[in-house]
Amino acid sequence: MLQNTGKLAGCTLFITGASRGIGKAIALKAAKDGANIVIAAKTAEPHPKLPGTIYTAAQEVEAAGGKALACVVDIRDEKQVGEAVQKAVDRFGGIDILVNNASAISLTGTLETPIKKVDLMLGINLRGTYMTSKMVIPHLLKSRRPHILNLSPPLNLNPTWFKNHTAYTMAKYGMSMCVLGMAEEFRGQIAINALWPKTAIQTAAMDMLGGEGIAKQCRTADIIADAAYAILSQPKDYTGHFLVDEDILKEHGVCDFDQYAVQPGDLMQTQQPSVPSQSCGSMMVFDWSPGHPLLPDFFLDEAPETLVKQMEQHGATPAFKPSTKPHQTSDGSSSRGPIESTFDLIREVINGDVVKSTQGIYQFDLSGEHAGVWFLDLKSGSGSAGQGQPPVKADVVMAMDSADFSKMFLGQLKPTMAFMSGKLRIKGDMTLAIKLEKLMSHMSKAKL
Repeated sequence: MLQNTGKLAGCTLFITGASRGIGKAIALKAAKDGANIVIAAKTAEPHPKLPGTIYTAAQEVEAAGGKALACVVDIRDEKQVGEAVQKAVDRFGGIDILVNNASAISLTGTLETPIKKVDLMLGINLRGTYMTSKMVIPHLLKSRRPHILNLSPPLNLNPTWFKNHTAYTMAKYGMSMCVLGMAEEFRGQIAINALWPKTAIQTAAMDMLGGEGIAKQCRTADIIADAAYAILSQPKDYTGHFLVDEDILKEHGVCDFDQYAVQPGDLMQTQQPSVPSQSCGSMMVFDWSPGHPLLPDFFLDEAPETLVKQMEQHGATPAFKPSTKPHQTSDGSSSRGPIESTFDLIREVINGDVVKSTQGIYQFDLSGEHAGVWFLDLKSGSGSAGQGQPPVKADVVMAMDSADFSKMFLGQLKPTMAFMSGKLRIKGDMTLAIKLEKLMSHMSKAKL
């Protein structure tokens, strides 16, 4: 972990979305220096599914050594943002640092994204970030340590990062464009930078998006908190940078990244070439465990397909592999092809309990060598699966190449990676899509 240096002692940080996750982690890191933390978030009452409120976060900040001000703020609401900024100034005498962390996400295509959801993402990610910055900047101009840090990615215009979730990318890149423009506008007056994780970070949002088992492929929010602390400790002429957490920490001498893994494993060591003395030098840099390859985050330059191969090279072996012999059906005859074989395996796993816990009907539109339409009914009776349209309208429609379909159900292709790389397109209920991943996990445990 990056050690605290006390550089943020007495500073006032205004952090949006700080009631949980990354925002709270940054708050607690700064609190250890004795900073003042304004927790600007919506959650005043406990959420049935999400942990923490602005008040529990405030208690943690004060327990860590900081001073806290909890403000109920929807950053789409100009009045609420303005009132929270004024309360911060009245309480602490000013604002030194703004962390734009609040964000909304929906990884859906153009036809599947309701306008209400588009408005939500643009309202929070783009408009909210811009408006909060606009209201805080007059106070930052009076500070001796003025800084804005947006939790947003580098502006990567590779169409891969647009085609599956155009609205989300537009909204998230809006935060990054605020950095691009404002850093130049206020150069020499305010440091304005962006920070993005190299790997997925375990948060409530990631748990909902990734489903069962996603945590072991993530790092904790501590790595973002450490990277943010390193950035916010810089002078105001350190500006206009789009930074990745792991890169900035290496520059500050952090060499053991396994410590940030949600599920650390046996360390894998890689010798690094000589670099400036402030960083790891010729020390061993500890990477992630071969048994627990980490899921890369969106928007970085490396192609998702390449990352899949790297995960396999780091020991992400399939939980089970397809038999080298043709699969035998119940009547002793050989299956007709890989899709039929895959559905034979699926039929062996589904039962009344699976149906009861899933309650969804799936349609698979397959292209490529074994093109066709298949269905999986996990809503009625003991479940059923076969070729053709489902008996009733599907809750989820998944479109992909037939070869990738077989790989996905046989454990050779992670559904999350298939979705990220554009190999898998999903229409319908995302919650049910995640439940299907659990079925694949059951197949794995059955060692089919």
